[in-house]
Amino acid sequence: MRAFLISSALVAAFATPVLATEAGAPASLLAVETEAAAPRAQLAPLAADSAWTPRFAAAADELATALRSRDEARWAPLLGGQWLAAADRAQIAELLRDGNSPFRHALFSKGFTRRAILGWSAPASLNADERAAIEAGTEAEALVCWSAGGAGDQWPVTAADADNRADRPYACARIAYSIRGEKPTWRAFIEHPLA
Repeated sequence: MRAFLISSALVAAFATPVLATEAGAPASLLAVETEAAAPRAQLAPLAADSAWTPRFAAAADELATALRSRDEARWAPLLGGQWLAAADRAQIAELLRDGNSPFRHALFSKGFTRRAILGWSAPASLNADERAAIEAGTEAEALVCWSAGGAGDQWPVTAADADNRADRPYACARIAYSIRGEKPTWRAFIEHPLA
């Protein structure tokens, strides 16, 4: 009993006092400054002479053909296959069926479908060697967007704009590409507004 009383006294002696606010809730002892939100990275078209442009163009063509088929057996493997969750499969299938979906307007219009391959703008501070290292890398990501011919040159400005909301004049997919192994591989990701 005496040991219990001593340990209780030590705990009480070393306990940090908690300040209370006027409302009675404990206040933090550490001053925390709110950080300013970092600006979102701007998107820019991939350079025509980039080694990545033909790779992303081929992947975009394959993905668009699979999505136009509306056949889950064709598009699901390109979007993760067995790792694509059932809820994501259902939402992507709905994007392809929904008459208000940007995919319906962009990929199934009777007019000409336009495509843009967009990457994140590199900081102006990168020197030629740093740019060459990015170009020679083994992995890259880009946004591929489609729009119906009459939509003009309206494309997402940041990745957050590629959310495939019904009011967007374009439909987008993010493609992650890797040339690490013997055979280049890629996987697409489609944001859906219900996510």
